[in-house]
Amino acid sequence: MKKVIATLIAGLFATAAFAQTPATPAASAASVPAKAEAAHTKAVVKAEAKETKAVVKADAKEAAVVADAKADVASAEADAKATKAKAHHKASKAKVKADAAKAAEATPATPSK
Repeated sequence: MKKVIATLIAGLFATAAFAQTPATPAASAASVPAKAEAAHTKAVVKAEAKETKAVVKADAKEAAVVADAKADVASAEADAKATKAKAHHKASKAKVKADAAKAAEATPATPSK
């Protein structure tokens, strides 16, 4: 009977020892999902960085277009002012000419001696 109990106890210890050994591969198996999670997180961060970069690039492009548009508007306003000034100058010249012509017509209308 003592041999049977000794064998059972030895068997218990043996199974307990073997039961502990697979715990190490289980830990590495647990690290596989952790590695996959880390890879997934890295991919997500990379995608977000790429998206942010694209948004910044688009904003810069839009700002450049707006700046070009503002420059074009400023140029057009300057051209309009110059054209307006020319028109006023021509109109004042025409008024002076018309006044001179009117004065010239009025002067000969007086009887000459």
